[in-house]
Amino acid sequence: MSAAASAAANDNRTAIVEGDASAPAGADEVSQLPAPSVATPPAPQPVSVARSATYVVCSALLFLTQGLGMNLALANLTQLQGSLSATSIEAAWLSAAYMAPNVSLSIALVKIRAQYGLRRFAEIGILGFVIVSLMNVFVSDLHSAIVVRFISGIAAAPMSTLGFLYMLEAFPPARKLTVGLALALTCTTISAPITRLISPTLIEYGQWHGLYTLEMALALMALPIIYLMPLTPVPHAKVIQRTDILSYLLVAIGFGCIAIVLTMGRLYWWFEAPWLGVLLAVAIVALTAVVMIELNRELPLIDIRWLASKEILHFTAVLLVFRLVASEQSAIAANFYQLLGLQFEQVATLYWVILGASIAGGILCAALMNPAHAEFVHILALSLLAAGAYIDSQATNLTRPEQMYLSQAMIAGGTALFLPPAMSSGFKAALMKGPSYILSFIVIFLFTQSIGGLIGTAAFGSFVTLREKFHSNVLAEQVVMSNPLIAQRISQLAGAYRRVIGDRTLLDGEGVALLGQQVTREANILAYNDAFLLASIIALCALAGLLAHILYKRIAADLASPATALTS
Repeated sequence: MSAAASAAANDNRTAIVEGDASAPAGADEVSQLPAPSVATPPAPQPVSVARSATYVVCSALLFLTQGLGMNLALANLTQLQGSLSATSIEAAWLSAAYMAPNVSLSIALVKIRAQYGLRRFAEIGILGFVIVSLMNVFVSDLHSAIVVRFISGIAAAPMSTLGFLYMLEAFPPARKLTVGLALALTCTTISAPITRLISPTLIEYGQWHGLYTLEMALALMALPIIYLMPLTPVPHAKVIQRTDILSYLLVAIGFGCIAIVLTMGRLYWWFEAPWLGVLLAVAIVALTAVVMIELNRELPLIDIRWLASKEILHFTAVLLVFRLVASEQSAIAANFYQLLGLQFEQVATLYWVILGASIAGGILCAALMNPAHAEFVHILALSLLAAGAYIDSQATNLTRPEQMYLSQAMIAGGTALFLPPAMSSGFKAALMKGPSYILSFIVIFLFTQSIGGLIGTAAFGSFVTLREKFHSNVLAEQVVMSNPLIAQRISQLAGAYRRVIGDRTLLDGEGVALLGQQVTREANILAYNDAFLLASIIALCALAGLLAHILYKRIAADLASPATALTS
């Protein structure tokens, strides 16, 4: 290994993985963690409680700044349509524009930080975010909003990195992969419920500008943190090669096209818009070119052979399944509340419950972050996710937030519990192969969390659409005037117009139209119940697979013990 590569390896040993989106943010920060399996770390220095608490607060502020910037538009697309003069599909481009560059930037940030130093990286990252936040003031229509959102997706990637680094700075090396990692990932989950809690007031005061004036204020608050609370400097060296730039650009094109397809596919519908196929073809060509380039490099940016190994494919599948199930809360539940016509005042308490459950789950995970407890934590997390989704699948048109407090708290807690142990074990597996494998691990995390979150939203959204059509057809077949119950229901619904419509035929027509609206609503509710149930089944299958894997390992260990004894 060259001197530059060795220096980069040492730097990578001291830096963790940012994620989304939903998910969670976090992908290149893993390189700030210690590598106890590679080298014996020095004796930990005593850490001041006040200093640690300050860095934790600073990290939470950075995560909140980045998370609100990502979620404010996404959670309020319907409310922003009027101020931006956009249709619902046009407004969805705000989310696509943000995610297209954001899903891959963490790959580049690892080497940028390694070559130019942590201090310069932090200063430029926060200044870029502040400038982009100020640009929101000049947004006046949909086109300018899309441009600003695209730039925001670029500027936000360093912010989530800094959030992780500041959280890890608060803890000694022995606790970075346990308490530090769990709290950092917990901070990535709290932005979504906080966004739902504060958005109505901000929308009322200033629509788009009201939303992003808060982001600008938070960015200006975060700016002095970088200068007043510096991170521990790490060695840096020239590690960026020309081929790295080409590989990253191809990865960015591939991931960006996939992000746009997954975000917009269900809105334009998958087989109805030819440009979706063109983008998907471009993504396949770009990622195939990356594979061909990296397989023939002596020091690849991404180790394709390691990614294709059995253990890593299994780890990738585990993270992807988790991300699909965790999408239940953001991709299904939030839309279900809108279907029921629930107002902010009715769902505010529910989001407080979700926020509290996320924080409690993160704290519990921090307490249980031990290799000996990892399997137990995963069993508990999957059980909570499966049970919570199953309870939600029993919803009716009379369901209100009070009936979903328990189920949504279980899902929020399970989400906070699952990811830190899985991420810690995956990172350690990468370090056992060598620090140069950190970037390959980041690709796995990005694909399963950022792209995986988009896959979950697209898959569940499409599933709900298909099931709604199915239930509508089934229910419509039963709406016949020869049925006395149907005729009575139509008469009751038409009664509201009896005083203003004298024509019997028109009156019956109004009753049929109102009944049709109710049928559509019930079909949608049944479709969402099917989606909740599907999420529960996926979680149960994952739980069964985990239990079978644990049983297999124990049987293999028991069989190996007598053989070892005989040999000795």
